[in-house]
Amino acid sequence: MASDRIAPNDKKEIFGWGMYDWANSAFSTTVGTVFLGPYLASLATEAAAAYPDGMARLAGLSIAPDSFLPYCVSLSVGLQVLFLPILGAIADYSHLRKALMRLFATIGAVATVGLFLVTQSIWWLGGLLYIVANLAFGAAMVFYNAYLPDIASEDKRDKVSSYGWAMGYLGGGLLLLLNLAFYQFRDTLGVGTGLAVRINMASAGLWWLGFSMITWTRLRARKAHRALPPGQAYLKVGFSQLKGTIKEVRNFPETLKFLLAYFLYNDGIQTVIAVAATFAAAPILRGGLGIDTGTLTIVILMIQFMAFFGALLWGFLAGKMGAKQSIILSLVIWSGVVIYAYFGLHGDGATLQFFILGAFIALVMGGSQAISRSLFAQLIPGGKEAEYYSFYEVSERGTSWIGPLLFGLMNQVFGSLRPAILSLIFFFIAGLVLLPFVNVPKARAAVREFDAGKGDQLDDGA
Repeated sequence: MASDRIAPNDKKEIFGWGMYDWANSAFSTTVGTVFLGPYLASLATEAAAAYPDGMARLAGLSIAPDSFLPYCVSLSVGLQVLFLPILGAIADYSHLRKALMRLFATIGAVATVGLFLVTQSIWWLGGLLYIVANLAFGAAMVFYNAYLPDIASEDKRDKVSSYGWAMGYLGGGLLLLLNLAFYQFRDTLGVGTGLAVRINMASAGLWWLGFSMITWTRLRARKAHRALPPGQAYLKVGFSQLKGTIKEVRNFPETLKFLLAYFLYNDGIQTVIAVAATFAAAPILRGGLGIDTGTLTIVILMIQFMAFFGALLWGFLAGKMGAKQSIILSLVIWSGVVIYAYFGLHGDGATLQFFILGAFIALVMGGSQAISRSLFAQLIPGGKEAEYYSFYEVSERGTSWIGPLLFGLMNQVFGSLRPAILSLIFFFIAGLVLLPFVNVPKARAAVREFDAGKGDQLDDGA
């Protein structure tokens, strides 16, 4: 029977929790970061060749081939804004967090496997399946993140959160290594380039689904399933719960400050990750680097394995200098990354420079996100973790919408990816301006006072 009194810091459960990051990071790396962007851009470019303006056509709309996937990312996040808070409220009310996590992980993995079907004649299907997979990815991550306060005590959360991110980079990197080997030897194996890309993308879905089984066996439900009141439906109860939470959040102004800062700076992080492959692979005349897929995959692979150590390093730094201060340091480095991407990366040394840029990205990519996640866990009340993390997830990995939309529009207006890359510095500067104003001790005190008040109410009603 599920219990809410299971002790935290159980090593087996933490391992099972981390293995979900190992499993689903295959979608982020193989699909979102490496193969899907260039593949869809190439298919859309072929489709656009039939029109004199060089734009692809979809449902009567003109779309720049390089902007198609960023637009899909933006649309998927718009759907998350609508659905994730309701799902979080339902999960917290019903105590079905684990079941819902498993459901959406399965949907996302199956949609990812479906990318194998995407060919030139149905190039738009790649965008549709990505929207479904990314929406499901975000939904499952809401419930995954909400487990952090349960499985780790407050003094262990930075370390455990960093461990989860590190496992993700290791798992995603390992599959990417296998995919790279397969892609490099595709001709020897008699497999065409397009088919090799499709097989690699489908493998990410199988990896996601397969390794998630370890999580389902190790992660424990904290509370017994809660039945619905007579005549009620989960959707109606979810809206009611969400309405109460929106009123309640006014008690936590510092938490709201942090969430706003995170929404902005993480939007920049996610956009850099989402468009890096498109920027690197695009022709030089369009402001890209003209790097071939094999070299690009090696760079991303390097980033994955370096990020494993980077995530653990940032967990150590957070323990030494504080979570907020370590995030601020990471944003300074992120700002340098986009400036260097705009002014540097020219000439014959562009490939080497991209390797150097990738090393800096690896240094801060996992750490800035892992510490943000664990810090947020300390700024929210108990019993509503999924609801609060649903708002958090709206701007989590690969789910931000303002950045991809801005990137796509800047590319379409200027006809070059360089101004699009530089425009992303806005998000890091905004984070650097807002984050210092978040009073973490005050936020923690407000949460403790609120939780104590709920306990008093329960005692009075007993």
